[in-house]
Amino acid sequence: MKVVKPQNIGRRLAQAPANGEGDMGRRVTGAVIVVPVLAVTLLTGCGAGTPAPQPDRTAPTPSASASNDLSADESGPDSPIAYGFRVPRGASQVGPLVRYRSARLLHAYQPELDAAQAARDADRQRRRDEAEARGTPIPPPTPTPTAAPTSDTFRLLRNPPKPDVTVSLMRINGSPTNVVRAMLAQIDVILPKAGIVRSDISRYCKSTDRRITSCRLTARGTTPNGRKLSVTLAVDPGDLATRTSPPAANLNPIMYLRVVYIGDPRAGQTNRRHDSDIDVPPGVLKPDTSDLIWPRMDLDARLSSRLLNGWRAPLGSKLLLSAYHPSFVVVSTAKALDASSIAEKFAKGIQEEPRVDVVEDLNEVTTTYTAVGPNGDRGLASYVLSARGYYAVLFWLPAPTPATGQPTPVPTVN
Repeated sequence: MKVVKPQNIGRRLAQAPANGEGDMGRRVTGAVIVVPVLAVTLLTGCGAGTPAPQPDRTAPTPSASASNDLSADESGPDSPIAYGFRVPRGASQVGPLVRYRSARLLHAYQPELDAAQAARDADRQRRRDEAEARGTPIPPPTPTPTAAPTSDTFRLLRNPPKPDVTVSLMRINGSPTNVVRAMLAQIDVILPKAGIVRSDISRYCKSTDRRITSCRLTARGTTPNGRKLSVTLAVDPGDLATRTSPPAANLNPIMYLRVVYIGDPRAGQTNRRHDSDIDVPPGVLKPDTSDLIWPRMDLDARLSSRLLNGWRAPLGSKLLLSAYHPSFVVVSTAKALDASSIAEKFAKGIQEEPRVDVVEDLNEVTTTYTAVGPNGDRGLASYVLSARGYYAVLFWLPAPTPATGQPTPVPTVN
């Protein structure tokens, strides 16, 4: 089976910036966003989440994961995310941005895609009929196996819709309080009427004996240039009871940021040039008033630990980052086929025929699978082919609990 190498995606892919957005200054022009998800809604404040998996100390560790040097797979502070959001000081984004089209966006453009496909099929049939009339029938095309679909789902349209969802997965390397407050300040500036409180993280973080166990919030509002957004922020400090961080956390809290355009799907595709022209503050000057502290973890769970409802990183893959709440993993592989297979198998383990959407966006191709299980479990798996490498990013949301009828309050895949 032929495997496409990153350097062969094309000159523009090889020369494009690794973070997918270009300008690394304080201003970035153009928003990035991305495929159907099962929509994530976080409750302000924290509920009792699903118990964190215990470290698996007996399973073999994948050989390719023995060394956890992630510098080549990280984007540092000030790296652009979407709509002006940036990686804050004291944190690093691990792996690629996960960008996909929401179900709303897909639905809005499906009629145009259906019409374009019907026109293409009619043209192909006309050519076949004419060839047969001339006595030179056109042979059927020979399928070419690939690691995953690499053509945009909406390639038949003159202007395929850009993804409207962006997820950034970050490891906090500096002061967690400062990083969380910096993100709160960014949300406050980008959504000025959302009512964000910058000076008291206890508004968004739950604690036991002053020790933070999780931080979660969802904010909705309109940017200064009129874009309606929903922003979800979650922080997983690790398992307080066992003092164990998720695999590949390096004993640090893990942060999840999801930015979704929620205005009219078609209007969101126009006049996008200045969407990210927003200056965000690097932090908050006034001291935090919460009096909360971040628990110190003793060790990371083994890279071979079971995550995502029993999933384990395959041999030959490199586990770059993971979290318990929300439940996700980021892995890289040496071969495109391996990353593609990881994403596809994970989704098909939830639903036999998951929904698939492909986005071609400048220097990367993202194939996203959205799955809903028979008992309500939901998952999203993205395979990202980029100039930097091959990645699979997996998210899992357990079924709603019988007692409340509501899912565990963690980011959902929509």
